[in-house]
Amino acid sequence: MEKIIHATTAEEARRLIERQGNAEKIMVLGREIGFNRKILETKKVSVLVLSHKEGKDSLKQRNSGLNQVLCKIAKENSITLAIDFSELKTENKKEKAKILSRIIQNIKLIKKYKNKLIILNKPEDKLSLSAFLCILGADTKLAKIASEN
Repeated sequence: MEKIIHATTAEEARRLIERQGNAEKIMVLGREIGFNRKILETKKVSVLVLSHKEGKDSLKQRNSGLNQVLCKIAKENSITLAIDFSELKTENKKEKAKILSRIIQNIKLIKKYKNKLIILNKPEDKLSLSAFLCILGADTKLAKIASEN
């Protein structure tokens, strides 16, 4: 499994990306929208792992770390977006509901802008994962590809 780069600032993340050299897959753990934009503009990154635990939601929109501009940048730079299913392993039901709502919003954006999606720390049963992604709003093609990769 590839190593995920954890960084608190975009500058620190860029330095860590430069140290990777010519690695095949560079994965970066995303944060807020500004951080994610700077990472997506770096063309050396191949996967951005979306973080759904952090941030405070506004009244009309979830702070999911992704918006339409970031989806377009990811599509242009052929960067794959990833959802980490280990975030759902929390005991707090309110926190789990917040994470699920952010995942739903991100799946809608990914589907609309035709980005690539992969799932990290997925369960063994691909069929139930595919069905779960369909329930969250993914179409069958996106769910099948995400559950297989």
